[in-house]
Amino acid sequence: MNEPRIAIVGAGISGICMGVALRRAGFRNFTLFEKADDYGGTWRDNTYPGLTCDVPSRYYQFTFAMNPEWSQLYSAGPEIKDYLVGVAHDHGLRPFTKFGVEVTGAEFEGNSWQVTTSDGGVERFDFVMCATGFLHHPKRPDIAGLDDFAGTVMHSSRWDHGVELAGKRVGVIGTGSTGTQLVSALAGQVPKVVMFQRTPQWILPTVNKRYREVTKKVYQRLPVLGTAAYHLNRGFFAAFSQGLVHPGRIRSLIQWVVARNLRSVKDPELRRKLTPDYQAMCKRLVVSDRFYSVVQRPDVDLVTNGIDHVKDAGVVTADGQLHELDILVLATGFDSHAFMRPMAITGTDGRTLDQAWADGPRAYEGIMMPDFPNLFMLVGPHSPFANHPLTAVAEAQSARIVWWLKRWRAREFDTIAPTHAATDRYNAMMRAAAPSTVWSTGCQSWYLGKDGMPELWPWSPGQYEKRIRRQPDPVDYRLDRHVKSGK
Repeated sequence: MNEPRIAIVGAGISGICMGVALRRAGFRNFTLFEKADDYGGTWRDNTYPGLTCDVPSRYYQFTFAMNPEWSQLYSAGPEIKDYLVGVAHDHGLRPFTKFGVEVTGAEFEGNSWQVTTSDGGVERFDFVMCATGFLHHPKRPDIAGLDDFAGTVMHSSRWDHGVELAGKRVGVIGTGSTGTQLVSALAGQVPKVVMFQRTPQWILPTVNKRYREVTKKVYQRLPVLGTAAYHLNRGFFAAFSQGLVHPGRIRSLIQWVVARNLRSVKDPELRRKLTPDYQAMCKRLVVSDRFYSVVQRPDVDLVTNGIDHVKDAGVVTADGQLHELDILVLATGFDSHAFMRPMAITGTDGRTLDQAWADGPRAYEGIMMPDFPNLFMLVGPHSPFANHPLTAVAEAQSARIVWWLKRWRAREFDTIAPTHAATDRYNAMMRAAAPSTVWSTGCQSWYLGKDGMPELWPWSPGQYEKRIRRQPDPVDYRLDRHVKSGK
């Protein structure tokens, strides 16, 4: 049998999903490279206090690995990481995985890829699949004097569990999901929490209920309930997504819900500080059952004056006030436009990824790029990842990739890449639809590219999955046959 040599880069959600998809389709000649020492991706790297998924557990999972034993409606980070590790082991990925090995480069030569790794290795692969995610390069703010701070400074994604929190005054820079979760978890556990806010966030209220043991047993005995819960959540998110991509009743309803939730803040001045000046969902919507009650505590300070600089004793804001601190946490997000970089990737005719993306990341259907044959991405540029489970996106994209691999195995082609015309047409189509999305309504967010346009799929995730699961049109691709020597 014509068996392709496959490299998967990254063992997070997408890498695990791709590996399982390959095994289920009968592909065995693949290597899963992971620079860390375990599976899990972002759920391995992020271990900060209060880390919780903002998508319900019964939806944030693979359909081929339903978990009846979720402990609560929105699972904590360690539980999700354990789930992902369990999926990898249960589906036999360990023998195919190389831990502690980072892929540093990939160069297309002839009709295959030469892949170089951090341990000095050089291997040949017919296909390279980049499952590197998009939220894994921490963004450190450019604040004067940050290195002068006498206490501990750490990014939220690199939490130092050796640092003692008891009795410490903690400052948190950032107000997104991470910042709100951190403040909610630390309040009452330390003497003082200071949250430095540049931009307020809309907060969607929820109740994170715990599941009783009897509930878990029922789901174990009746797997159909897990499937029903998955599709019930899927239906809810499908309705929710309409508010993201089209103005109308759903968008107005969500705006009403978050505005009403804000009214739970009793102090008018504090409520004013917490009121955004943009539409709900323009930034990634924050989901929390505690933040507004926590931020009203006397041991929590919300600081809205801009940070001027940091000194040894703490943070000095633009009004000249010194906020004395012992620990400073940078909940400042990630370089969401890096994707596979800094991995050096070179396609045909010496064209590098940096050259191809000089004006910002571009792809065809979030999976492939012209001039980079047999290179696939999972959750690549313009994938539907706004408040949507990446498990579902990864499953749909893995299915498409496996479809192409089966065609390769049947000797229908040797190399494949989308045409420039198809990619240009696809990206123009998305740009034309972007103005109707909520992300184009006038806020600054990590969703926006260099040109200020959203770099997200501008329709519902369901439409994306429908498109990506249908049989592709060969006219959109360049499929080549090559003379082989000793394959």
